[in-house]
Amino acid sequence: MKKNVLKITAVLGLTTVLLNSCGPKENTPLVYFPDMYFPVAYDPLMKAQDAYSDHENEIPAFVKNSGATGLSPVEGSVSQNKDGVFEESLLPKNVDEYNAGYDASKKLTVSPLNPANAAKDLERGKILFDHTCAACHGTGGDGQGPIVQSGAFSGVPNYADREITVGSVHYVLTNGRNAMGSYAGQLNAGDRWRVAMYVMSAFKKGAAPAAATAAAPATTETTTETKK
Repeated sequence: MKKNVLKITAVLGLTTVLLNSCGPKENTPLVYFPDMYFPVAYDPLMKAQDAYSDHENEIPAFVKNSGATGLSPVEGSVSQNKDGVFEESLLPKNVDEYNAGYDASKKLTVSPLNPANAAKDLERGKILFDHTCAACHGTGGDGQGPIVQSGAFSGVPNYADREITVGSVHYVLTNGRNAMGSYAGQLNAGDRWRVAMYVMSAFKKGAAPAAATAAAPATTETTTETKK
């Protein structure tokens, strides 16, 4: 008898649960952590809003940023463009724009980097050139790097035979030219200028890097002030 009562009770309980689960949708059950079931996308540039209540978001970090969730970089973090010398909008969109940009780049004979750091920039430029460019261009800039000598690739020019400027070298590093692709993904904006400066200094003997030349007056002024 007891077994029958238990069976009947179990059947009735199961029936009640099933009927309730198919009940009216307006009587939805309580959901814990609703944002896990119904995720809300936040716009990092807009004020953060709580999707499940009307109260203001009081997270201190957001309040200081006018409610926006996209916070500024933490102090001490690495800057993506600390030299501040590159604008993405200036990239050429077609062949005509590319050629016009290349012609204009030849008129640039001065690196936009700080002239006072010319020695360090050239030193870093050499390291970057040896690691990134010498495989094709050769450590001597003669276009006879190990890849060329192996016969896997040809047609790499000798810098000594080219009419180039620091601006045109930087332009080619940024946008590529002929069989050479862009190295904007491998070298940041400032480092592309450093490589260009090194190329002009090491392989175009008659064209000293403009940044190094520009640093001379600053040395003279310092010497004059010291004498005073």
